[in-house]
Amino acid sequence: MNKKNVLLIVLAHPDDESFGMGGTLAYYAAQDVDVHLICATKGEAGDVSPDKLIGYDSIASLREAELRCAAGILGLTGVHFLGFRDSGMPGSLDNKHPKALVSQPIDIVSEAIVRYIRELQPQVVVTFDPIGGYRHPDHIAIHNATVRAFDQAGDSHYKVNGYKPFQPERLYFHTFSRGFLRTAVKILKILGRNPKRFGRNRDIDLESFANENFPIHAVIDIRKFRQQKEKAGSCHASQGGGRMGGRLLSILLRIFGNNESFMQAYPPISSKGNLSHDLFCKHG
Repeated sequence: MNKKNVLLIVLAHPDDESFGMGGTLAYYAAQDVDVHLICATKGEAGDVSPDKLIGYDSIASLREAELRCAAGILGLTGVHFLGFRDSGMPGSLDNKHPKALVSQPIDIVSEAIVRYIRELQPQVVVTFDPIGGYRHPDHIAIHNATVRAFDQAGDSHYKVNGYKPFQPERLYFHTFSRGFLRTAVKILKILGRNPKRFGRNRDIDLESFANENFPIHAVIDIRKFRQQKEKAGSCHASQGGGRMGGRLLSILLRIFGNNESFMQAYPPISSKGNLSHDLFCKHG
């Protein structure tokens, strides 16, 4: 009997799974793949309107509930929290919290991820690209820890009590379409808006990372799962429900939102080859 395919996604906050690669997660769940999500924090940082906190004792409990709502819609097999705290954006007081993800030694975070890799035994692991999508410090921290954990998981000399070594076959980084980002920057400038102050809190420098050039090795067609992704995004009402960029972002997503893009980090790829359309298949 063939072993069931397992996909492990390692991210930082509730909502990362839906707003980023939600279509891909829904796609693989529909293919009878076990899709597991590791979420490093419960998204404790930031402000939430009092009406959304009714029935919840904290922002963390609200955002966990939102994530579990989204996970059910996307068809995830499991959601696993690492127990660190949302660090907030650079310069915020949340950076100084003793459990903030960015303040943790990388070996502590990577060991927690290794435990799940060895327990779940995924063939494929996916995390953020090297700049964390939009340079959020937690995204970058979990990217670095996941890369280290991917290498450690199969190392027989790296001991984790109760878990035997296991080496996944592939490591991918989710990365946003550069065409989408560059088009957004141009349109914002035409409209007289500052692309260096984008997002719900105007703390995202869209222009600075639109010019990063990450190679794309796999593209997943999510057209059949766009409504599912949008519905999952709507679960995250405390984060804008997927409408953080307003009408402009909605229009651009209709144009560029049929595919989700990934860079293959392992095995390394030395030549361009053909784009893959399956994270579990060898790059052509």
